[in-house]
Amino acid sequence: MKLTKTILSAAAFAALSFTGISAAQAAGDPGPGIYSEALAGKKVMLVPMAMGFDLAQGWAAILEREVKAFGGTFETRDPNWSVEAGAQALTEAISSAEKPDVLVVMSPDLNSYSKLMKKAQAAGIYVILIDNPANFKADAYIGSDWTELGRLEASAVIKGCGPDSSKKIGLVQGDQVNATSLFQYAGIMDVLKDNPDFEVVAKPDSNWDATTSRNVTTTMLQQHPDLCGIIDFWDGDATGAAAAIRDAGMQDQIYLVTTGGGEKTADCDTLMDGTYDAVVTTELKQESFNMVTIIKYLLQSGQPAGTASPYIYTLLKATTKDTLQPDSCWDLKALQAEIDG
Repeated sequence: MKLTKTILSAAAFAALSFTGISAAQAAGDPGPGIYSEALAGKKVMLVPMAMGFDLAQGWAAILEREVKAFGGTFETRDPNWSVEAGAQALTEAISSAEKPDVLVVMSPDLNSYSKLMKKAQAAGIYVILIDNPANFKADAYIGSDWTELGRLEASAVIKGCGPDSSKKIGLVQGDQVNATSLFQYAGIMDVLKDNPDFEVVAKPDSNWDATTSRNVTTTMLQQHPDLCGIIDFWDGDATGAAAAIRDAGMQDQIYLVTTGGGEKTADCDTLMDGTYDAVVTTELKQESFNMVTIIKYLLQSGQPAGTASPYIYTLLKATTKDTLQPDSCWDLKALQAEIDG
């Protein structure tokens, strides 16, 4: 054994000598110093559409832990679904004497924040778009491919309705300016082109509100009592559609599909109890770590803000009660407890 260790040590030293690297140089890894110099003291700010829902709380929990770990500071701003409040938060951040080095922004629509985000980049602030695309060349977009998400929803509702159904589908859209709603609709239409026997017979907007979703779904069911399926564009308001279906006593007839961030209470529990039949989910933890990786890269890159604009798409999957796995969802309470602990 001693002879083997001696031979291995000699071989390692020979390898270092052959490559021109001394043992002292090999022991002096420059990485930690470069990492610390680039990241320590840097400020990251998250501006979602609101802080009061699972996605924003999950992102914030992971970002805060990771940013503090590399010696930075992390802050959030809560527009509480107000575009004006969000714009004000961005304006104040850009003009602040202690402006952030990185802004992580969930844009409410394609255009509202575009000029402000360009102004942020001009001030040297990296801007990362999270979850909602916009007409803006961000330093990175991280989130769902919403067109593909719509395709997955359409495929799920077609399968759920089945070949012997009425093949009539209703959509509860978000609104007509948010990219996630527009792109979901495009993806759904892509799939229906290849399935022309399935027809969208109603497509009202909910404006991302559960009460509105409930009201428009009630009207939809009255006007089209032979519907076989409904796609509601977000689990946050799909609870309203589910309530309307339940009120009409049509749970066994209507196959309800929605999308969400994969949080246990919002998605997996609602699949188990039959509130939803299928949910197209994103992997929030991986999405959050993608953000962290991009932030670390940008702060070390030295490149000016606005130089590159990569798309980092999060893995999507359509989940049903029958396909639920132990890791299908994440638990907000458990995540916060893990980080706090």
